[in-house]
Amino acid sequence: MEDEVTAPPLPESVQCPVCSKGFKPSKINAHLDRCLQDDVGRCPSTMDEGRPPLKKPRVTTASPPPVPVSRPTANGTPTRGLRGTSSTVFSLFQNKKQNVSVQGERSPSFSEELQQPPPSSSSAVSRGVKRTAPGDIEPGQPDADPTMLPSPPSSQLTLVKTSTEAVPSRTFLTTDKPLAETLRPKTLEEYFGQNKVVGEHTLLRSLLESQDIPSLILWGPPGCGKTTLAHIIASKSKQKGTVRFVKLSATSASTSDVREVIKQAQNELRLCKRRTILFIDEIHRFNKSQQDTFLPHVECGTVTLIGATTENPSFQVNSALLSRCRVLVLEKLSVEAMGSILQRAVVSLGVHVLGDGEQAGDLEERPDDGAQPQVYIEQRALDTVAHLCDGDARAGLNGLQMALQARVGGAPSGRVVVQEKHVKEGLQRSHILYDKAGEEHFNCISALHKSMRGSHENASLYWLARMLEGGEDPLYVARRLVRFASEDVGLADPLALPQAVSAYQACHFIGMPECEVILAQCAVYLARAPKSVEVYKAYSNVKASLRTHKGPLPSVPLHLRNASTKLMRELGYAKGYKYNPAFSSPAEQEYLPEELRGVDFFTWTPSE
Repeated sequence: MEDEVTAPPLPESVQCPVCSKGFKPSKINAHLDRCLQDDVGRCPSTMDEGRPPLKKPRVTTASPPPVPVSRPTANGTPTRGLRGTSSTVFSLFQNKKQNVSVQGERSPSFSEELQQPPPSSSSAVSRGVKRTAPGDIEPGQPDADPTMLPSPPSSQLTLVKTSTEAVPSRTFLTTDKPLAETLRPKTLEEYFGQNKVVGEHTLLRSLLESQDIPSLILWGPPGCGKTTLAHIIASKSKQKGTVRFVKLSATSASTSDVREVIKQAQNELRLCKRRTILFIDEIHRFNKSQQDTFLPHVECGTVTLIGATTENPSFQVNSALLSRCRVLVLEKLSVEAMGSILQRAVVSLGVHVLGDGEQAGDLEERPDDGAQPQVYIEQRALDTVAHLCDGDARAGLNGLQMALQARVGGAPSGRVVVQEKHVKEGLQRSHILYDKAGEEHFNCISALHKSMRGSHENASLYWLARMLEGGEDPLYVARRLVRFASEDVGLADPLALPQAVSAYQACHFIGMPECEVILAQCAVYLARAPKSVEVYKAYSNVKASLRTHKGPLPSVPLHLRNASTKLMRELGYAKGYKYNPAFSSPAEQEYLPEELRGVDFFTWTPSE
C-alpha cells in the first residue's frame, strides 16, 4: 500500500496488529478496516507468505514448508504473542458458524496430534472440509496450493459435528413437560376445531394475513385453544419484526407489572416503531379498577390487548374495555376435532395406531432400536379419549400422555399396546364442564327451569343430574324448585308448593348424595304437574303499573285506613268501612284508589 512504512517505524508510527506493518496514526484506522476485510476474504491460495500464519504450530517439523511463528519488527523485537491479539480482533468479524470448538477437535491420542503440522486455516475444520495433501492436487486445479498440509489420520483428528441428531419423539413421554404444552400448534393449519373463528374467509383470518390485529377478548371453555390462538397471532404478527409479544397471567401479575409492560411498550413504539401485543391470561381475575389500567393505552394503540377468559365477559370485563375490544367466542371442541388433535399427537410421538380388530402381532416386523419398545395404541382407545375429555384438548392430551407413560414405563423392551381400559384409568369419568359461580351455572339452571315448564321430565332429569354431578349445591337447586312451584305451577296444583318445600327440608336434613333422588322426585312432579302462570302474570302487571305510574302514587282511601287515635277518627279515617263478617255476602265497596277503579290486573296490559 502507498502508506506503508518500509524503514524502521518512527516513534509516531503505529503497528497493525494483523499484518504487523507500521502506519501513520492518521492512516491506521483506514488500513485496519481494509486489512480485516482482506483477511476475511483471503483464501489459502492467495495468502501472502510474508504474513503471520493463521494458526501457530505447537511443534515444527522439517517435512512441510516452514511456517514462521514470529516476525521481527522494525525495532528488532519479535511479534510473538501478537498472533493472539490478531485472532481476537479477527474473530469479531467472523460469522458465528465459522467458530471452531477446540475441545471438539482434540482426540484421545493428543500426543500424536502434536506431531502433525497444523492446518493453514481453521475454517476447514469447522466446516468439515476434507483437506488434501499437496501431492494429491493436480497443478491445474484452482484450489491447488503448495502450502496446504496433509490432514492427520482419522484417529488423530475429530471434526466438530455441525448438526445434532434428532431427538426421538418418544422421549416426550419421559419429560416433565405436559404433552399439551409440548405439542402446542404453531400455525393455523395445525389449529383444529375453531373454523367459525379462524377458518377460511373469516374476519380474523383476513386480519392475520394483513397483520393488522385489533384488541381481542377470547372467551371459551378450558382447553378450547385460547392461549394457543394468542401465540399463533403473535407468531404471525412478528414475521415483519415490527411487533413484540408479552404474556402475563392475571393470577400472578399485579398492576405494577402491567404498568411496567405498558411503559416498555411506549418506549418500543417511540424509539423502535414496534407495536406490543399484550396477552393477559385469565383476564377476569383482574378487578374493575385493574382493568381500567388498560383503557387509555388500548384506546391510543400503545398496546394491542388480547385477553383470555372462561367467564362471560359481560359480567367479568369492564363495559368500557369491552367497547374497545372485539369478543371472539371459542366453542367447545367437537369429537371430530379432538380426534384430529389426538391423531397429530400419536404421529408426533411415533406411536402406531391399530385399527378395529387389528393386533400388534399382525403388523410387519419393524427394526428394534434396542432401547425403546415399539408402542401401539388401539383406535378405539383414541376414540374413548376424544369422547371422555368433553372437548378439552388439554385434558385429552395429558390423559393420553398418562396412559402411554404408564405402559411404556413398565415395558423396557418389546411391544407395548395401549388399550381402551388403560385410557379409562387415566380419565376415570367424563370431564364435566361446570362452574358453580360462572356462566355454565346459569346456563344449566335455566335449562332445568325451562324443561320443567315444558313438561319434559327426561330433560329435567338430565339437567338436574348435570348440575349435581358437576358439584352444584343441592340446596340451591331445591330453592329454585320452590320458586318454580309458585311461578309456573301456581294455582293449577296448590300441592306443588308444599312438595317443593318438603324437598328442600329433606335435602337440608340428609345432604348429598342421598338427597339427589329427592330432588329428582320433586323435579319430575313439577314437570308432570299442570301449569298456571295466572298469579305470576298478575303480580308482574301490578309491578309494571307501579313503575309506569306518572306523578305521585294515589293515596290509600280513607275508609280503608285504620283509625287508631281520636284525631284519626276526626279526620275521617275508617269512615264508611263495611266489616264483611257482619254481612252474609261480600260487601260492595271500593278497595282500589280512585285512579285505578275498574282495573283487572289479571287481564290488564301495561301501556308503553
